[in-house]
Amino acid sequence: MAQAPRSRGVVVPAVLICTTALSGCVGTDRVARKRPPPAPVAEAPLEPAAGPALAGERIGSGSVKVALVVPLTGQGAGVGAALRNAAQLAFDEGQQPDLTLLVEDDGGTPAGAASATERSLKAGADLVLGPLFAGNVRAASVPARAAGKPMIAFSTDVGVASRGVYLLSFLPQPEVSRIVEEEVASGRRSFAALIPETAYGNAVEAQFREAVTNRGARVAAIERYPAGAPVEAVKRLSGVITGPRATADVLFIPETADGLPAVAAALTGAGFSPAKVRPVGTAPWNEPALFALPALQGGRFAAPDRGGFSGFSARYQARFGAIPPRVASLAYDAVMLSATLTRQFGTQRFAEPTLTSASGFAGLDGTFRFVPEGTSDRALAVYEIRDNAVSVVSPAPRVLGKPGLAAAAPQ
Repeated sequence: MAQAPRSRGVVVPAVLICTTALSGCVGTDRVARKRPPPAPVAEAPLEPAAGPALAGERIGSGSVKVALVVPLTGQGAGVGAALRNAAQLAFDEGQQPDLTLLVEDDGGTPAGAASATERSLKAGADLVLGPLFAGNVRAASVPARAAGKPMIAFSTDVGVASRGVYLLSFLPQPEVSRIVEEEVASGRRSFAALIPETAYGNAVEAQFREAVTNRGARVAAIERYPAGAPVEAVKRLSGVITGPRATADVLFIPETADGLPAVAAALTGAGFSPAKVRPVGTAPWNEPALFALPALQGGRFAAPDRGGFSGFSARYQARFGAIPPRVASLAYDAVMLSATLTRQFGTQRFAEPTLTSASGFAGLDGTFRFVPEGTSDRALAVYEIRDNAVSVVSPAPRVLGKPGLAAAAPQ
């Protein structure tokens, strides 16, 4: 099976936020072994993590104070503990950063997030990392804006992004653009879609339509279906995606790992051939349990390069004795970014022009950048499913293209 190309040693025109000691922070990844990135509205906890998670804790004693607002009790406490641990790991690996991390517990509630943010600001925080959940981000942004301090949050709901509130999360919109772009570049022009009637489906449908239209292709048909019940929608779409007169050459299925088996079974039952109409999706497809489904063979999806996370996960397990949830890398990158900007940009370290640099930053999961309106772009790879495994068919680009668009993959 082909490996993802190594990007170690490649010069990236972005602020490198991995330290010299972590030159392996971007590397190879044969198969994604852990959970895929979270859906944009599925903000439930993933799995608990070992290690201390103390409200009011201080990590480091540097002159620049940065708050970490996460749930250490209540909803999401397991993931919050992992975010705290990842922040500790980044601090320890960050070449003695001039930072003090103010760890504050938001209790998993909006009111708790607002209070935690207020406490950190009164303690002198110049930047807020977190919270995790959309409602908490919205509540925490009120005191942060009042104090004129930016936030780098971990929610996947683009509705809470705004100027000064940046989302360092795995957003589905860039993934949709990347996979559509890749299919159009390969000569495919007619797209059909099976979209669940879920918040995730709602979030990606508009982006799908826009991405297809912007690249000069056409939307042949879209069918929506109730979560877990795709059979009737597949029947309605059958004339477009099955048989000798199929008018689509791509089938977009923005489903979660839990929902895909039912969709795949319905497609197989309807006579769908992935060799004739290519199924495509987003990062939640990156789950080994899906790689044997007949309807997905030859299918493709866009996702961050997993090599950096693999190395991070190994170091995290060695330190804390637990497997980190996928989102833990966000806290690591946020702290490493804070340290690097503090080291390189002085008083302008967290100013809007610094945080929204068009060239972006090189993190564990590849190059990313913040858009002034608060969302983020990521350099994404395209993977293909075949024979119970995945391989990279289009590497993550070395640089990002126009804001809001994925760049062409390097030749």
